[in-house]
Amino acid sequence: MLKTQLDFARAGIVTEEVRCAAQNEAISPEELSRLIAAGVAVLPKNVNHSFPHIKAIGHKLKTKVNANLGTSDECVDLEFEKRKLSAAIKAQTDSIMDLSTGGDLHLLRSFFLEESPVMVGAVPIYAVAAELARRGEPLEKMTEEMLFTSIEEQCRQGVDYITVHCGITRESFRKLDSSGRIMPCVSRGGSIHLYWMRKTGKENPLYEHFDDLLEIAHRYDVTLSLGDGLRPGTILDAIDGPQIEELMTLAELSKRARARGVQVMIEGPGHVPLSHIQSHVQLQKRLCEGAPFYVLGPIPTDIAPGYDHITSAIGGALAASAGADFLCYVTPAEHLSLPDENDVYLGVMAARVAAHVGDIAKDVPGAIERDKRISIARECLDWEGMMAEALDPELVRCKFSLASDRQSCTMCGKLCAVKMVRGAYELQKE
Repeated sequence: MLKTQLDFARAGIVTEEVRCAAQNEAISPEELSRLIAAGVAVLPKNVNHSFPHIKAIGHKLKTKVNANLGTSDECVDLEFEKRKLSAAIKAQTDSIMDLSTGGDLHLLRSFFLEESPVMVGAVPIYAVAAELARRGEPLEKMTEEMLFTSIEEQCRQGVDYITVHCGITRESFRKLDSSGRIMPCVSRGGSIHLYWMRKTGKENPLYEHFDDLLEIAHRYDVTLSLGDGLRPGTILDAIDGPQIEELMTLAELSKRARARGVQVMIEGPGHVPLSHIQSHVQLQKRLCEGAPFYVLGPIPTDIAPGYDHITSAIGGALAASAGADFLCYVTPAEHLSLPDENDVYLGVMAARVAAHVGDIAKDVPGAIERDKRISIARECLDWEGMMAEALDPELVRCKFSLASDRQSCTMCGKLCAVKMVRGAYELQKE
């Protein structure tokens, strides 16, 4: 039975969702459908979730941006989350993830699913861990049934894609013990699995019962985002044995997912030196047969707390240019606190800059046309035209200040290079 976007694409059927997503790209719906069929693009949309701005992620497509939102057990405030969602949408994010761990998690997911005009992702194991913490029970009390029940509940509720840390196995755990890492595990989902495996001595249920996970994902057409639970948390731990071991496991699982008709993308680091980002993206693409790559940052230096939206934009631009397809934003609050709405806005904008830089570098169809239009507007001193093409027109309008001649800005005034060159050419004509 055809159920998922991948099923339909393989059958040669161009769905309405594919047609909607193709409107945002410089390719035809038929070509987008072929990319989905090949597993090099995904279209995250749960059969139980309707939203207006449907986007696809992957090869030949614009690099997309995600904003992480949600509560913590230290800060539960729905009004705060509403402001953060508004900031993310204002900054034109392509996706949001609900990473809530405090408060009524079902209610919070419902809020994001109902109010977000873009795709919504989640990490189901957070709900299980949060519920155990609320009851004062240790994490090792989690059962396989509890985890898969939570996954099914969230998929039924309408979540479009889920991060599942299927690649952390007992074997990778052993490699981690002997790796000499400074920071063994910085992934919250990954650390939950590691703790549970250590305490119970059991294999990761998401790995051991991966076929059961595929059945749930296929039923609701939920895209699996195979999480990198052993991503490096410092550039000194990057590209080591545990990370590569997990990536190889994810590559095998991604093949099984596609064979079952389940859309899949791969998550990546994390903290990575600039010199290693390109090779890591290329390695992922090779091992995972071109599956869309979803990266956090990457962050190429560890010494810029408070400015990590900038460091991640540097890493994200290089990752996108090398072939990464989906950038998870990093905010100025990274490593420091739960982000507020201003942090969210800055994080999305920084990631959008990185995504566009990457799109130009990898020749995404139509990417450079916007740069051409704003450049022509600059040459014409067409300030309204410049604002229309800017990523953040509101900021440009706020910063803009005309000089006394009412043509140039106050940076150059009478010494405006554009005006002087224009005058020189006019003299030459005379």
